[in-house]
Amino acid sequence: MPAIHSSLSFYMKPLFLSNSSLFPRKFTVPKEYLLNPRSLCALSSASNQNGGRSGARSLSPSPVSDDLQKIDVNPPKGTRDFPPEDMRLRNWLFHNFQEVSRLFGFEEVDFPVLESEALFIRKAGEEIRDQLYCFEDRGNRRVALRPELTPSLARLVIQKGKSVSLPLKWFAVGQCWRYERMTRGRRREHYQWNMDIIGVPAVTVLQEVLRCHSIPEHLFGKVCIIIDKIEKLPLDVIKNDLKSAGMSEAAIEELLRVLSIKSLTELEGWF
Repeated sequence: MPAIHSSLSFYMKPLFLSNSSLFPRKFTVPKEYLLNPRSLCALSSASNQNGGRSGARSLSPSPVSDDLQKIDVNPPKGTRDFPPEDMRLRNWLFHNFQEVSRLFGFEEVDFPVLESEALFIRKAGEEIRDQLYCFEDRGNRRVALRPELTPSLARLVIQKGKSVSLPLKWFAVGQCWRYERMTRGRRREHYQWNMDIIGVPAVTVLQEVLRCHSIPEHLFGKVCIIIDKIEKLPLDVIKNDLKSAGMSEAAIEELLRVLSIKSLTELEGWF
């Protein structure tokens, strides 16, 4: 159906706008032609051959199936339109995201909406595949619409290598796609605001929690991957995964308490 919509846009403009002299003012295109772009093309060709005369109307329209006539005008499930009143609110919100980020010294970046599927599997594991809008393109490459921004950020930083000076302070506001069960306030199409600092010596707070509980340093990366899913999985699953990674129950509870801190004052109190 999208191809038909695109074709209609293409054919309607030259016939009625940019080349309005093609037909007399009172000429009306039969309903059947409006649903069949091939018929419009044939109609245009026949009219040119007849010097633009309205006799082209004698062409027999191609049959139109009932399926073509029944077009769902709602956006795909999990997505939404932004009419002017909603677009004004979105622009206001994104503008504030950008201004706050710049006030704290962050520079804006963006990445392709379409990325390599392997990029997201590398970060989140094979289970992410069921949540991706993914497919094989015409070059036999596995690609996916980005479900989040962080893997793309990491890819860009690695690509830039030594051509950029650390630390980097980058932010992005981007459209993301995740094929999952929808809940209140969470659609399959969403926007994400990221503020990232890359190249600081250490992630002091989390490493300090692990050090206090004698967790080996080599487990730090694994623990980070688990807690990155804390808003996506039940808390019991997160606890079980951390326990399987080698953390004690006391260390898990302390780590979760630190992650729940919402202010710098609370964080300073922990130290």
